[in-house]
Amino acid sequence: SYYVVLLLVLQPPLHRSVPCLPAIKLDRIRAAKVLVEKAVKLHKVFSVQGPYPVIRQALRSRGWVEKRLPRPLHKPRCQSPGEEEGEEGEISPDAADVAEEDEKEESRDDMTDLMSRMVRNETIFFYWTTRRDTIDWHSLRKDQMANHYENAATFTTKVGLCVNLRNLQWFDSADPDTFFPRCYVLGAEDEKHAFIEDFRRTACTSLLQHVVETQDKEAAQSGSRSRCSVESGIIETALRVCQEFLIDLDHGNIDRIAQSSPSAEEQQWADFLQEFYLVVHHGAEIRGADMFAERCLQMLTKLREVCPQLDTDGVNNIWIIKPGAKSRGRGITCMNRLDDIIALVDRDHVREHRWVWFLVTDWNPLTVWFYRECYLRFSTQPYSTKNLHSSVHLCNNSIQKHFQPSKDRNPALPEDNMWSCAQFRSFLSGQGREGQWESVVVPGMRQAVVRALQTAQDLVIPRRASFAIYGADFMLGRDLRPWLLEINSSPTMACSTAVTARLCPAVQRDTLRVVLDRRANPNAYTGGFQLIYKQPAVEVPQYVGVNLLIEGASIRKQKAVQKPPVSVSASAPVASVPLMLSQAHPVQRTGILPTSPQCRRLSLSHPSTNTNFSASHRFTLPHTALDGQYRICPGLTLQKPLPSIEVFSLRTNVIARTVPSRKPNFHSIHSSAQRKQLFLLPYVQSERK
Repeated sequence: SYYVVLLLVLQPPLHRSVPCLPAIKLDRIRAAKVLVEKAVKLHKVFSVQGPYPVIRQALRSRGWVEKRLPRPLHKPRCQSPGEEEGEEGEISPDAADVAEEDEKEESRDDMTDLMSRMVRNETIFFYWTTRRDTIDWHSLRKDQMANHYENAATFTTKVGLCVNLRNLQWFDSADPDTFFPRCYVLGAEDEKHAFIEDFRRTACTSLLQHVVETQDKEAAQSGSRSRCSVESGIIETALRVCQEFLIDLDHGNIDRIAQSSPSAEEQQWADFLQEFYLVVHHGAEIRGADMFAERCLQMLTKLREVCPQLDTDGVNNIWIIKPGAKSRGRGITCMNRLDDIIALVDRDHVREHRWVWFLVTDWNPLTVWFYRECYLRFSTQPYSTKNLHSSVHLCNNSIQKHFQPSKDRNPALPEDNMWSCAQFRSFLSGQGREGQWESVVVPGMRQAVVRALQTAQDLVIPRRASFAIYGADFMLGRDLRPWLLEINSSPTMACSTAVTARLCPAVQRDTLRVVLDRRANPNAYTGGFQLIYKQPAVEVPQYVGVNLLIEGASIRKQKAVQKPPVSVSASAPVASVPLMLSQAHPVQRTGILPTSPQCRRLSLSHPSTNTNFSASHRFTLPHTALDGQYRICPGLTLQKPLPSIEVFSLRTNVIARTVPSRKPNFHSIHSSAQRKQLFLLPYVQSERK
């Protein structure tokens, strides 16, 4: 028997997990229905994921209705050592960042929730998301717009930008070293070796600059000497390495033979770097350095012609180590010792300032819009190459907001460490350099952006209805020449300072003016965006639905078949008659010397010099008329094809010899020639059997 026991527990009713819509007046429901019907008819249904209230408001003002999607869950992801964080260089914020941005998202309205429910089964025609992988690209229709492109990691990650800019020579005559710092992917072994070479060579050039810069200082302080000193051989080594580098640029190292073993060379480099650290980092003195100052200056002059970044390298040989796909300055360190950098790479696999916005509306043809305004960021501490702390060298607002401004900093800088471009132009005007903003800074940034996109154009998957806004980070040198650091997809639009509170909403509104208003009206106002580059369109051939079919058979190696030797004999009497080439006439191939599996040779000899020209191959020779007798020479073979050479003036007597497989028929030779020809053979020395 089976007994069933029922346990009844009295408890209050459970609350519904889905909130009920509040009561809405009937007239508002009718108005919402009218708006929804019109939006659906005009394909104006959009979806925004992320804290973009400006985008939502701008779309609704244009008659668009939002279809709210479930908020994606931000789950921590386990990463393999070689995998990059994030997707295609997009911002991958941590939980604290997500919570902070979600708080800034606008509160929901009853009408917007109602209209969102009305269009829950409708197709979305405009996507604006923070991450590209939230969109199912394979199911998108051609008229559905999205704010991302597939495979944009070719230029929005540090690794992609580093690798692809090396191919700039195929798209532009510019040298990437003039606007992009030397960069290496230390996770790859070949890149790691290239970086070690570059670090050592930069140490040599830095030492030469140190000798030149300290010459006058040592003369002024001749009475005081450093407690630590090194031999002058370190300068000789640096000069030799720089000279070899110049030779290598001219490909003069092709026939060079290694003078020492790799292990001995590694030890020499280790000793050199230790002495370099003593001199540059710890102030050690080089004995007799003043004797090399002139040679160092001459070598630096030669290097400056071929090394655009020589002046920016300085004397401390400082390198920036950045994770492959992290944003907001996370994980960035500055180092000036090779062993420390290599140890960091081996310990934690290094995988892989945002100032300028630009918009890409098409990749075929490549169409780039550049925003007229930008902002500049500063650090809270004075710049110094002796202090490698992040508060000195990282200008990200997420880093600098944790530090108090130094009292030694320029008092003109604001407390929020950010200037607009108008404020920076005013600062340059006070120094008499206002014109350099339009003549140096802006053109340099535009050229760098376009060149970076050109190198990635063939790798990004184009889509007519897509667009993307990117943020480019630049660093300005003392000469105001901009250096491209990286390009970020989905740049943050957070209003963290007074400058970004004005610029970020303007950028979002102007983006919609370009991608929406300009579609309906080519002359529509585009705000701060300016079209700086557009290629001629390249027509893509229409797909006709024909499947490609390739048929064939595998190639097999044929087995060599050894044939028995062939004996040739002649029954006619042997006679020799001189042949005047001036009497030679071309004749048709009428069966004389027919093609056969056996080989033949034709030999021409000059009587006066007794020089033989012979060659061998299977072929059918054209023949010339012979006056008189002929002779047969058995036992010759033919191995090589014969080129033909036309001769129009023949004055030499030549003996013609041929070895047919059977007695030739000279009765079919005729003399209906229009011009004289002689078929010469390539010289192949062979012996008769």
